[in-house]
Amino acid sequence: MPSPDSPVAAPVPLSPAPLHAAPENPPQPVRPDDRQGLAILLVCVTSLIFAIQDGLARHLSATYSPIFVTMVRYWFFAVFVLAMAARGPGGLRAASRSHYPVLQITRGLLLVFEIVIMVAAFVKLGLIETHAVFTAYPLLVVALSGPVLGERIGWRRWAAVGAGFVGILIILQPGLRVFSPWAILPVVAALMFAVYGLLTRMVSAKDSAEVSFFWTGIAGVAGITLVGVWYIEPIARADWPWMAGLCICGMTSHYLLIRAYSLAEASSLQPFSYTQLVWVSLIGVLLLGEEVRPNVILGMLIIVGAGLFTWWRSLQKARAETAPR
Repeated sequence: MPSPDSPVAAPVPLSPAPLHAAPENPPQPVRPDDRQGLAILLVCVTSLIFAIQDGLARHLSATYSPIFVTMVRYWFFAVFVLAMAARGPGGLRAASRSHYPVLQITRGLLLVFEIVIMVAAFVKLGLIETHAVFTAYPLLVVALSGPVLGERIGWRRWAAVGAGFVGILIILQPGLRVFSPWAILPVVAALMFAVYGLLTRMVSAKDSAEVSFFWTGIAGVAGITLVGVWYIEPIARADWPWMAGLCICGMTSHYLLIRAYSLAEASSLQPFSYTQLVWVSLIGVLLLGEEVRPNVILGMLIIVGAGLFTWWRSLQKARAETAPR
């Protein structure tokens, strides 16, 4: 599952500028190719951590409420957000100054409760099938960007959206097997994440990535805590290492993803985030006893292929708009 800060693609400063003098023999500047390669590696590693994180969330939510598990995770995430904001230019005051406070709060609440729905789907449907359906969220972003943002969507990208919908039907197989009502959960989660992504694009008109990142964590932790306090329960001693692992994975993945986005553009890294499906499938089969049915593999390939096509078409459109006339 994508990280809470994954749509915030602009570079985020990781540490204050050094106060000491430059060394006599400064290191050679990193070549663009090296930066791109390192960014790709970081995204692939982050995708692995995301998969481990989701496996831990599924394990814990089989015993505890998904709301409670998400709340504990967000408490640690909020600490990370505050630490990053405090170290950035202007500190907490600059990070919290938004031109769109209502939209920022809406973004944060959408994301945290999308995570709750995803975690519930992990328990009800399994890690593999949930992720296979959720992978369609970039196609939903394309479908909604027309009516919401007023963007013009060509017939090729609409065809890709239609193909992605066919992929979802192949995975869920309505009418061919006993249809679980829980199958709607990853669809709802994908729709919520798509709206979250569109809102992120809207606020980015005036708010920096640092501001959006701050509000993602703070609005999210406030919302989940207001609901989650009613679900607090003692954590068994044997489950503390799993909960700690979940929180550590969350903070590590956030840091690595921010680092990747500071090295390369998000658009160039997007295809590599699909490696998470590989890790999720391995964890689901080898550690959680899940099964990868042929229809799930076929549907997953169709959705990923459609997503990669829309990404390619978006790049082509952007290059055409920026090309000298």
